[in-house]
Amino acid sequence: MPGYQLVSLPNENVPNFQRRTVYCPAGKKVLGGGAEARGNDAILVGSFPTDDGTGWIGLGRQTTTDTVAISVFAICADA
Repeated sequence: MPGYQLVSLPNENVPNFQRRTVYCPAGKKVLGGGAEARGNDAILVGSFPTDDGTGWIGLGRQTTTDTVAISVFAICADA
């Protein structure tokens, strides 16, 4: 795949239901991606591409706290 590149946002605590978005470098589009919610009571609520196809969004929550640890990954290639 021309210009294949994996980009990611490392694990970070954010408020429940706050989106974390990783973007492809300029001139590339997202082919796929994923997200991970970390923690004993963490739930991944959403993992989907941005509307314009240039990145990936991860969304999660914890059932026992107000924050959740989220990592986001995107597989990018030349547009």
